[in-house]
Amino acid sequence: MIQEVAMKENAVITIISITIIVLNMMMIIVLDIKNAIMMATMAEVTTVTMAEIMVATMAEVTAVVMAEITAATMAEVTAVTMAEVTVVVKDVAAVGAGCFNLINN
Repeated sequence: MIQEVAMKENAVITIISITIIVLNMMMIIVLDIKNAIMMATMAEVTTVTMAEIMVATMAEVTAVVMAEITAATMAEVTAVTMAEVTVVVKDVAAVGAGCFNLINN
């Protein structure tokens, strides 16, 4: 009788122990899956964020560089054009002065 009770207790303890081990294994599997999902999500978020930052940065850099190039080009074109116009005006003035001298002489 005592031996039967002891065997039943041992069986119950064994079943409970196996149940605890299985539950622990399931918990470990769930945590591994959760960690894998978190890592994949973080990798994707990081990739998308970095891509957006790179696009925005490149757009800003391009805009600034193009503005500087445009400003420098416009300044150079204006300077060259003004110099050419000045030369032409001086030539026209000289021709006009020569004509005036010819008419008055």
